[in-house]
Amino acid sequence: MSAKRAYHHGDLRAALIAASFEQLAECGLQRFSVAAVARRLGVSSAAPYRHFPDRDHLLAAVSAAAARDLGAAIVSAAEAAGTDPADRLAAAAGAYVRYVTRTGAGLPVIYAPELARVPDEGRREHTRALMTTMLDLSGATGTSTYHDTVLLLEATIAVAHGYTSMLAEGFFARRVDDIADRAVEAARSLNVRRT
Repeated sequence: MSAKRAYHHGDLRAALIAASFEQLAECGLQRFSVAAVARRLGVSSAAPYRHFPDRDHLLAAVSAAAARDLGAAIVSAAEAAGTDPADRLAAAAGAYVRYVTRTGAGLPVIYAPELARVPDEGRREHTRALMTTMLDLSGATGTSTYHDTVLLLEATIAVAHGYTSMLAEGFFARRVDDIADRAVEAARSLNVRRT
């Protein structure tokens, strides 16, 4: 359901966040604008500012929701992957591809540098929880040091984000699930090479 159909003069704040995800999925972070979100909802360009003082505050709310939802998607994918720690970590790469392709809100949105100056403890809590989940999945693979855990996590994220970016740029003419599966295979191979 589009954000415009979901909004009927009810919870404008929630509708703005939902419409922001749609806008991000279509145009990305660099071209994201509050005015475009307002147009999508059919409200005045001033209406969003009753709930968010500026673009960064709206994006901070989107970032918090994205970190929370992406974290949940990663946990669900890891649980579905079974008990092998390498498979669980690799499943996170596929979850990332699916989530970001659907919402447009990947790590560049969740960790957008301009959001660091927005005082939002809820967003910080969700972003910390997301990285803790990823670090736990990486560390469970048997890395010998924290440094190795971080390197494996970085490589896994790079694989996932790379596949997501290439899909968004039209490099792949395949279904999202096929690309997500490729990201899982590539992420799994990182751990195989390490052992």
